[in-house]
Amino acid sequence: MPQAIISHITLGTNDYQKAAAFYDVVLKPLGFTRQAKPANKPLMYAINGEMPHLYLYKPFDGEPATWGNGTHIAFNASSRKAVDEFHQLAIANGGLDEGAPGLREHYGPNYYAAYVRDLDGNKLQAVCYEDEM
Repeated sequence: MPQAIISHITLGTNDYQKAAAFYDVVLKPLGFTRQAKPANKPLMYAINGEMPHLYLYKPFDGEPATWGNGTHIAFNASSRKAVDEFHQLAIANGGLDEGAPGLREHYGPNYYAAYVRDLDGNKLQAVCYEDEM
Protein backbone atom coordinates (compact mmCIF):
# COMPACT_ATOMS: atom_id res chain seq x y z
CA MET A 1 0.00 0.00 0.00
CA PRO A 2 1.42 3.44 -0.88
CA GLN A 3 2.26 5.71 2.03
CA ALA A 4 0.19 8.87 2.47
CA ILE A 5 2.01 12.07 1.58
CA ILE A 6 0.76 13.75 4.76
CA SER A 7 1.08 12.02 8.13
CA HIS A 8 -1.24 14.27 10.11
CA ILE A 9 -2.65 17.74 10.59
CA THR A 10 -2.94 19.32 14.02
CA LEU A 11 -5.40 22.04 14.99
CA GLY A 12 -5.52 23.77 18.33
CA THR A 13 -8.53 23.56 20.61
CA ASN A 14 -9.38 25.04 23.98
CA ASP A 15 -12.01 22.43 24.91
CA TYR A 16 -11.73 18.74 23.98
CA GLN A 17 -15.35 17.99 24.86
CA LYS A 18 -16.78 20.77 22.66
CA ALA A 19 -14.35 19.95 19.86
CA ALA A 20 -15.32 16.26 19.96
CA ALA A 21 -19.03 17.08 19.80
CA PHE A 22 -18.41 19.34 16.77
CA TYR A 23 -15.98 17.17 14.79
CA ASP A 24 -17.78 13.86 15.48
CA VAL A 25 -20.78 15.23 13.57
CA VAL A 26 -19.19 17.55 11.01
CA LEU A 27 -16.58 15.12 9.64
CA LYS A 28 -18.98 12.17 9.35
CA PRO A 29 -20.22 13.05 5.81
CA LEU A 30 -16.56 13.12 4.73
CA GLY A 31 -15.90 9.60 6.06
CA PHE A 32 -13.86 10.59 9.13
CA THR A 33 -14.48 9.03 12.53
CA ARG A 34 -12.89 9.67 15.91
CA GLN A 35 -10.29 7.05 16.70
CA ALA A 36 -10.07 5.38 20.11
CA LYS A 37 -7.45 7.05 22.32
CA PRO A 38 -6.61 6.75 26.03
CA ALA A 39 -8.19 9.28 28.38
CA ASN A 40 -6.65 12.77 28.40
CA LYS A 41 -4.99 12.20 25.00
CA PRO A 42 -5.73 14.55 22.09
CA LEU A 43 -8.61 13.83 19.75
CA MET A 44 -7.74 12.01 16.52
CA TYR A 45 -9.85 11.53 13.39
CA ALA A 46 -9.16 9.36 10.35
CA ILE A 47 -10.82 7.53 7.49
CA ASN A 48 -10.59 3.79 8.20
CA GLY A 49 -7.75 4.54 10.64
CA GLU A 50 -5.45 5.55 7.77
CA MET A 51 -3.28 8.63 7.31
CA PRO A 52 -3.56 11.49 7.14
CA HIS A 53 -4.86 11.85 10.67
CA LEU A 54 -6.44 14.98 12.08
CA TYR A 55 -5.45 15.77 15.67
CA LEU A 56 -6.97 18.37 17.99
CA TYR A 57 -4.58 19.45 20.75
CA LYS A 58 -4.53 21.96 23.54
CA PRO A 59 -1.34 23.97 22.94
CA PHE A 60 1.73 22.62 24.76
CA ASP A 61 2.76 26.09 25.92
CA GLY A 62 -0.45 26.46 27.96
CA GLU A 63 -1.56 29.52 26.01
CA PRO A 64 -5.03 29.61 24.38
CA ALA A 65 -5.40 27.93 21.00
CA THR A 66 -5.73 30.41 18.14
CA TRP A 67 -6.17 30.10 14.37
CA GLY A 68 -3.92 31.28 11.59
CA ASN A 69 -5.14 34.06 9.32
CA GLY A 70 -4.99 32.90 5.71
CA THR A 71 -4.78 29.20 6.61
CA HIS A 72 -7.33 26.43 6.33
CA ILE A 73 -7.63 22.69 5.91
CA ALA A 74 -9.42 21.35 2.85
CA PHE A 75 -11.01 17.91 3.13
CA ASN A 76 -11.86 15.90 0.00
CA ALA A 77 -15.56 15.10 -0.26
CA SER A 78 -16.91 12.22 -2.33
CA SER A 79 -19.89 14.22 -3.57
CA ARG A 80 -21.44 17.66 -3.63
CA LYS A 81 -24.07 16.30 -1.26
CA ALA A 82 -21.30 15.53 1.27
CA VAL A 83 -20.05 19.14 0.94
CA ASP A 84 -23.59 20.40 1.58
CA GLU A 85 -23.98 18.12 4.63
CA PHE A 86 -20.58 19.15 6.02
CA HIS A 87 -21.56 22.83 5.82
CA GLN A 88 -25.06 22.32 7.21
CA LEU A 89 -23.85 20.18 10.12
CA ALA A 90 -21.04 22.60 10.97
CA ILE A 91 -23.46 25.54 11.20
CA ALA A 92 -26.02 23.48 13.16
CA ASN A 93 -23.30 22.54 15.66
CA GLY A 94 -22.00 26.02 16.42
CA GLY A 95 -19.62 26.57 13.50
CA LEU A 96 -19.55 29.82 11.55
CA ASP A 97 -20.27 30.17 7.84
CA GLU A 98 -17.23 31.27 5.83
CA GLY A 99 -18.65 30.44 2.39
CA ALA A 100 -21.83 28.57 1.49
CA PRO A 101 -21.65 25.43 -0.68
CA GLY A 102 -21.29 26.19 -4.36
CA LEU A 103 -19.10 26.17 -7.42
CA ARG A 104 -15.87 28.14 -7.23
CA GLU A 105 -15.20 28.30 -10.97
CA HIS A 106 -12.16 30.56 -10.44
CA TYR A 107 -10.48 27.39 -9.04
CA GLY A 108 -11.81 25.07 -11.75
CA PRO A 109 -15.04 24.21 -13.60
CA ASN A 110 -16.05 21.43 -11.14
CA TYR A 111 -14.63 22.89 -7.92
CA TYR A 112 -17.57 22.65 -5.50
CA ALA A 113 -16.73 23.77 -1.97
CA ALA A 114 -17.95 25.15 1.35
CA TYR A 115 -16.05 26.91 4.13
CA VAL A 116 -16.71 27.05 7.89
CA ARG A 117 -14.94 27.93 11.11
CA ASP A 118 -14.95 25.47 13.99
CA LEU A 119 -15.62 26.40 17.62
CA ASP A 120 -12.01 27.56 18.10
CA GLY A 121 -11.94 29.65 14.90
CA ASN A 122 -10.03 27.17 12.70
CA LYS A 123 -11.10 27.48 9.07
CA LEU A 124 -12.21 24.25 7.39
CA GLN A 125 -13.22 23.49 3.82
CA ALA A 126 -14.92 20.54 2.15
CA VAL A 127 -14.33 20.26 -1.60
CA CYS A 128 -15.60 17.98 -4.34
CA TYR A 129 -13.97 17.96 -7.78
CA GLU A 130 -16.56 15.73 -9.47
CA ASP A 131 -18.92 16.96 -12.18
CA GLU A 132 -22.41 16.15 -10.87
CA MET A 133 -24.53 18.00 -13.35
